[in-house]
Amino acid sequence: MKICFLGFYNAINEIAYDNLTNTGLLIFPYLKKAWADLCKSYLVEAKWYQSGHTPTLEEYLDNAYISISAPTILMHCNFLTSMTSTQQILKCMERTHNIVRYSALILRLADDLGTSSDEMARGDNPKSIQCYMHESGATEDEARSYMKSLIVKIWKKLNKEVADAASSQYLQEFVECATNLARMAQFMYGNGDGHGRSDMSKSHILSLLFNPIQGLH
Repeated sequence: MKICFLGFYNAINEIAYDNLTNTGLLIFPYLKKAWADLCKSYLVEAKWYQSGHTPTLEEYLDNAYISISAPTILMHCNFLTSMTSTQQILKCMERTHNIVRYSALILRLADDLGTSSDEMARGDNPKSIQCYMHESGATEDEARSYMKSLIVKIWKKLNKEVADAASSQYLQEFVECATNLARMAQFMYGNGDGHGRSDMSKSHILSLLFNPIQGLH
C-alpha cells in the first residue's frame, strides 16, 4: 500500500508541477480534493458492503456519481483547457457543477446497466438496479427500464445546462469533455461491459484505428 500510494502521490504532484511551470497555476489543492472525495466514496461503499446495507436509490446515486470517478476525471480535464487564471478555473467549477454531476450520473447508470449482473455474480455491492428493486419491489426488467428512462431525463437536464453555458467561450472546451464522457459511457456499456470485457470493444477499436473506411478513395 505504501508503494502504491507513493507512486500515486508522485504522479499527481508531477501533474501539478508541470502545470505550475507551464501556466503558473497551482492546481494541486484541486486535484488533492478530487482524489480525496473519490477515496471517501469508496470507503462509503466498503462500509455498506461490510454491514450488508442496501441503500435507497437516492442514497446510492449521491455517492455513486462520485465513486464512478467522473468528477475526478473531469477535474483533471479542467486543467487541460485554455483557461489562464485561477479565477477562471473557480468560475468554471462553480458554473459546471451540475454538468459534472449529470455527466457522472449518466456514466454511473450506463455502467450499472452494462456491468451489474457480472458484478453481483462476483458478490459486489448492490448497484442502482438492485437498490431500486429492493426499494420498490420492481423486477429486474422493470428496474432496468427505469434506469434507462432516468438516463433520458438526465440527458435533458445536461443538454439544458450545456445550452446555458454556450455563451461562455472559455467553458466550451470543458463542457465538451463532460458531454463526451457521457456519450462514451453509453457507447462503452450499451451492449454489456465494454470496458471489462475487451472482446466486446475489439471490433470498435479496430474499426476506429486500423480498418479502412469502405467506399472512400
